[in-house]
Amino acid sequence: MENFILYEEIGRGSKTVVYKGRRKGTVHFVAILCTDKCKRPEITNWVRLTHEIKHKNIVTFHEWYETSNHLWLVVELCTGGSLKTVIAQDENLPEDVVREFGIDLITGLHHLHKLGILFCDISPEKILLEGPGTLKFSNFCLAKVQGENLEEFFALVAAEEGGGDGGENVLKKSMKSRVRGSPTYTAPEVVRGTDFSISSDLWSLGCLLYEMFAGKPPFFSESISELTEKILYEDPLPPVPKDSSLPKASSDFINLLDGLLQRDPQKRMTWTGLLQHSFWKKAFTGADPEAGIGAPGLSRNMTERSGQEDSRELPQNPQSGQAKGHQSGQALGHSFRLENPTEFRPKSTLEGQLKESMFLLSSRPTPRTSSAVEAGPAEDVTHSSPQKTSPLTKVASGHLSRQDLESRMRELIYTDSDLLVTPIIDNPKIMKQPPVKFDPKILHLPAYSVDKLLLLKDQDWNDFLQQVCSQIDCTEKSMGASRAKLNLLCYLCVVAGHQEVATRLLHSPLFQLLIQHLRIAPNWDIRAKVARVIGLVASHTTELQENTPVVETTSSVGIRILNRLVQCSTPVRRPYLVSIWILTSTLK
Repeated sequence: MENFILYEEIGRGSKTVVYKGRRKGTVHFVAILCTDKCKRPEITNWVRLTHEIKHKNIVTFHEWYETSNHLWLVVELCTGGSLKTVIAQDENLPEDVVREFGIDLITGLHHLHKLGILFCDISPEKILLEGPGTLKFSNFCLAKVQGENLEEFFALVAAEEGGGDGGENVLKKSMKSRVRGSPTYTAPEVVRGTDFSISSDLWSLGCLLYEMFAGKPPFFSESISELTEKILYEDPLPPVPKDSSLPKASSDFINLLDGLLQRDPQKRMTWTGLLQHSFWKKAFTGADPEAGIGAPGLSRNMTERSGQEDSRELPQNPQSGQAKGHQSGQALGHSFRLENPTEFRPKSTLEGQLKESMFLLSSRPTPRTSSAVEAGPAEDVTHSSPQKTSPLTKVASGHLSRQDLESRMRELIYTDSDLLVTPIIDNPKIMKQPPVKFDPKILHLPAYSVDKLLLLKDQDWNDFLQQVCSQIDCTEKSMGASRAKLNLLCYLCVVAGHQEVATRLLHSPLFQLLIQHLRIAPNWDIRAKVARVIGLVASHTTELQENTPVVETTSSVGIRILNRLVQCSTPVRRPYLVSIWILTSTLK
């Protein structure tokens, strides 16, 4: 994480905070998600499905990290917000804009389906906008590989985190509620209990197109049971824009929605009908809509090509694309449904022989990108790049053994720093500070709450401060006295977090006494707690008066820091630090 600089918070959920970040030494801005570890199954699922995908309409995954309290996900930054925000602001979108946005959605979803991935929870909040207005699929927490059981995968990851197999059945049951997305966009057959499918994703896409035009989804209710009844048994009303001045929906658009929102999945529109529909005005002309659809897992060849081809040009060679996607997808698909938790980590392998991890929960100087190497490397690489001979082809054509070839590849792919876990210490944005607690039994004064302190009259407040000052100013002749003073300082830390209390403490004699103890207290623990109280008071106060000892406070803290630097510095740098220390003391 030391390779990134965190900027302002740009989003927040129940268990996740999203920051704008930047990679040090570059102008490459990213989105950094800080998530509680209870979301490990969802985040692991997101990473395993997207770490190789490079596509115009899918948010790019860069790196992920694990610290003592959180998981950190570094992904592509989308500055336009979510589609949900756009719909809420505009209330409804013109049909031309719906068409433009729909082309982006279809392009991204078709790419996922040809890789064998079902999104499963298509909703406006999971569609992000890049600056120029390109829509991108994000948040793959509930996505899955076609045909797998996501509950089992979540339970597998949770069991691995728990460190054993105990209670695996209980884990699977508890995961059932976590793999269901928004019911508003769920297909009728999924509501009845059928598994997600390509057809159910197309239903959700139809709901999204409907909502963009009408400003509301085709089926909506505050009651889950009522919403379920509508999805199962009612037909959606024709979409009508909220703004009556806008034109009504065209016959092509209504026909498209009718095809996508068929309750019977057998009658629902397929990819062939969707891409060839007249509403898109031949935006997908020349595309083979069924190329690669339904592959059982990710294809490295197809993933590699996705970053090179125009995202709106779908594969035109279905035979070769289908064969390669199916063959490599089978090998990779196995890693998505592992029964042994220790095996889970996507590998960058040459026929499964290399054992290094594809990515680590550690800091790396650059994000790892997917490798296009397959079994039988020389033929495949040459086929995908006919105009340029790759270094790997040159090596393979020489007289090298299989072992030498793998060694050469490892040298190109990995560096020593990739396999090192960098410790991250005392970063307040990463490390969760333990809460400050005090024992009212040994406080030796009334443990007033913040509300009680605010209600104290001036005389009572002065009496309270006098008791605090007398306890802090007493000498520590025993361990019991030191513990009592630390307990009192912990109490002050608790109440100093309130603005009015902090302001009153700042303008009281107690603050001067704290500054003195920051210099003279013989106990390092007491000095640290005193510094914490001063910092909390300074952070939460709302008023500075002319006689507030700002300079005295900062100089005291600076001298303490310089003292520590002198003690810890090397002999070469120590004279310079001593000179600074003497100069600071003289100026003071």
